[in-house]
Amino acid sequence: MSNIKKFRIKYFKKDNSILKLEKISLKFGRKIILDNLNLSLSKGQILGLLGPNGVGKSTIFNLITGLLNPDYGNIKIESKIVNEFPIYQRTQKFKIGFVPQYGGFFHDLSVYDNLKAISEITEKNHSLRIEKINSLISKFELESTRDIKAKFISGGQKKKLVIAIALISEPKILLLDEPFAALDILTIKMLQEIIVNLQTLNNISVILCDHQARDLLECVDKAAIINNGKVIAEDTPSNLINNNIAKDAYFGESFKIN
Repeated sequence: MSNIKKFRIKYFKKDNSILKLEKISLKFGRKIILDNLNLSLSKGQILGLLGPNGVGKSTIFNLITGLLNPDYGNIKIESKIVNEFPIYQRTQKFKIGFVPQYGGFFHDLSVYDNLKAISEITEKNHSLRIEKINSLISKFELESTRDIKAKFISGGQKKKLVIAIALISEPKILLLDEPFAALDILTIKMLQEIIVNLQTLNNISVILCDHQARDLLECVDKAAIINNGKVIAEDTPSNLINNNIAKDAYFGESFKIN
């Protein structure tokens, strides 16, 4: 396996969860999307979600952020049920950041002005706001694109910008929806390192989903396979790929990560 993830947090203290989805069920019309799903994210953990197209991975993110409400079950952040909290309160009160698969930035604003626009909402102190913007531009090596409109920068730079935007509000939980989609190998490696650094340097708990299974497994502590609306297998990457249920539902017999 790649050495992107130099260590893995395999065991967490009991009841150390920062986020829990308990018995979540959701239908769209007659179609069952999630069926009594249980999922837990521990503080400081990087958790990956895997599964075939249409199993509800992005739906889970929409439930956590408040874009959708479950038909049944509870969403808990730091032990508090947040089902009735609107999107802005989940962002501000419970410190959730979200990086969507597509978009997430203002196309006709420069990199700097994108960060400025969001920081004006989340940070009232002018001096601290400027300090945060400059720090994120430096951290994500966006100095050369600082004054360029976001629609003209590369795919990897756009992804870095959207992550930087999500970090302006200093989230405790960061959701990444298919961060590796349509990116070249070097850019994927760069993003993997950024994700691991969010854990090690910023102590942010991360959930990501992606169809690039190998790329995801290189940077997570634990991964979960979702199928038929449920978590059917969950473990460390090396254990999960040897799980017969995970093989039958997702990986197949020939899948390897080294």
